[in-house]
Amino acid sequence: MIEDKQRWNERYEASPMPEHVTPIIEKYIEHVNVGQAIDLACGTGRNTHFLAAKGFDVDAVDISDYALKLVKNSPTINKIDADLDKYNITPKKYDLIVNMNYLNRRLVSQMKDALKPGGVIIFETFIVAHGDFKIPTMNLDYLLRKNELLHSFIGLDVIYYEERVDTNLKGERVKVASIVVKKG
Repeated sequence: MIEDKQRWNERYEASPMPEHVTPIIEKYIEHVNVGQAIDLACGTGRNTHFLAAKGFDVDAVDISDYALKLVKNSPTINKIDADLDKYNITPKKYDLIVNMNYLNRRLVSQMKDALKPGGVIIFETFIVAHGDFKIPTMNLDYLLRKNELLHSFIGLDVIYYEERVDTNLKGERVKVASIVVKKG
């Protein structure tokens, strides 16, 4: 959708994004066999770059062509300019699927199907706070419900799961769910 692309391009142009890897990825990368990875809603590539440095071939997918220009050119990084509302993940292709700060429920079953045996999903995003904090509530379509992330990956081996209060890039308190699961 052109409006989404424009909105995300403007957001990336206006606000610098962190360059360091998301801590949960750094912590749990040892549970993954090096191979093919996908970074969904990769943004400017902070997690993509980390995975490529660890030896992964990475498909870096985002709707923002502005953000994708900031992803380093590398023979091990495949930049994919795509709207994740329409994008389909290739089945049985990935050793690792990374999904940070983004929720598209349509992709959850595709993620499970896209894992190779022994593959790992590392997923972290926001939970509905229902006014617990004095920040405006986002569109509820993009926020998890309590325990939803855990229930979404039933059938996979749970390595780690947590729901917690954290701080977003604006310094606001938010609720976050994190999961690391492995396909047997």
